[in-house]
Amino acid sequence: MYSSMNNAISAYQRVGVESGIESANPHKLILMLFEGAQEALAKAKMHMQHNEIAEKGQMISKAIMIIDHGLKASLDMSAGGDLAIKLQALYDYMVHRLLIANIQSDPEIVNEVHKLLAELYGAWKEIGESGKTQTTKTITV
Repeated sequence: MYSSMNNAISAYQRVGVESGIESANPHKLILMLFEGAQEALAKAKMHMQHNEIAEKGQMISKAIMIIDHGLKASLDMSAGGDLAIKLQALYDYMVHRLLIANIQSDPEIVNEVHKLLAELYGAWKEIGESGKTQTTKTITV
């Protein structure tokens, strides 16, 4: 019974995420990538604390995939200029640090990458909010 309830909850969550993705604009999709990576790192740290090696590895791998194949892949290197180059290097650094964190089961490295992602998330969120404010101001003028 517990298993079927878990499956139902998982299915419901997947539908919610899929619905969110379908209705999200590109800016929101990047925010969702940041959120997913941060959530995976929080779970990885929890698994480290409980000495759950396989689960820790899965969560760190998930965060690496989001950073490398989501955030880094979304960079527009031709339009982004110097900022895109710096972000690409930062994403590479994060992936490298997470590989070390996985090998050494080091929660401090996970915290370091989580903090970097949180700072980028905050900046990206602020960009979106300032864009909404400018749009609103334009409409009301």
